[in-house]
Amino acid sequence: MSDTATPVIDSQVHCYERDRPERPWASTLAGPDEVTGDDMVAAMDRLGVDGALLVSPWAMYRYDASYALEVGARHPDRFGLIKPFDPDAPGVAEEVAEWAGRPGVVGARLMMGAPAPRIAAPDGVDRVLAAGARHGLPVNVLCWGNLAAFAEAAERNPDTRLVIDHLGLRQPFAPPPPEEPFGDLPQVLALARFDHVAIKISGACTLAREPFPFPDIWDPLERIFDAFGLDRCLWGTDWTRAVEVVSPDDAVEAFRVTDRLSASDRAALMGGSLTGIYGWTPG
Repeated sequence: MSDTATPVIDSQVHCYERDRPERPWASTLAGPDEVTGDDMVAAMDRLGVDGALLVSPWAMYRYDASYALEVGARHPDRFGLIKPFDPDAPGVAEEVAEWAGRPGVVGARLMMGAPAPRIAAPDGVDRVLAAGARHGLPVNVLCWGNLAAFAEAAERNPDTRLVIDHLGLRQPFAPPPPEEPFGDLPQVLALARFDHVAIKISGACTLAREPFPFPDIWDPLERIFDAFGLDRCLWGTDWTRAVEVVSPDDAVEAFRVTDRLSASDRAALMGGSLTGIYGWTPG
């Protein structure tokens, strides 16, 4: 556990069982064959991370969050739970309402970019976002490669707390990093004009072209911090998706050892801001 007054909270991790008939995978996600809730807690303890937002992995389980619920029940003091929703489902608003009433739930998720096979229709997106606002759930949105559609959705839904996943930038599932990892940064910075939009600084180290401690990511990250304000920026590792590109140890330590963050900035980015946005703290 961390030894700071502000808890250290990872804004995105994934847990899953091995593929098995009782809970089959729809496809695969980069990472180990299995990372159980117990495995994740052991890793968090080793790394000094107090809690995490556990995002049910769309790649494996699509819209079934049953395993995330099991993990949350086993470790209620360590995980806040988030699941993806199908915006094309006729009863999706009712599904969000049911999810909001579950123990440990802190948010919902929409897939508006790869690896989802297509872009969701605006009316379905709006049903999910309106339901999130109605039930006080922040809606996390994977929108890399589709930032214009996200901006339109944010404009239409000013009462919904929206959280951009993974900097809004395409991130690799295996080396090497993109040739221009921050090529879409101007579009991301433009989203800061929406006061109800926050951004996960998750998977950031996967965009580095230089080795640990990844000095080349900090200038663009500082532009994001300046645009959004640290109260709307949430650090995260995206363990396990990022594991073939960067180790969880490096994804944590890079933010601890950098001299580009003050102690107060680090506390806000690595936990304090998340508590404010989701209304959740571990333990």
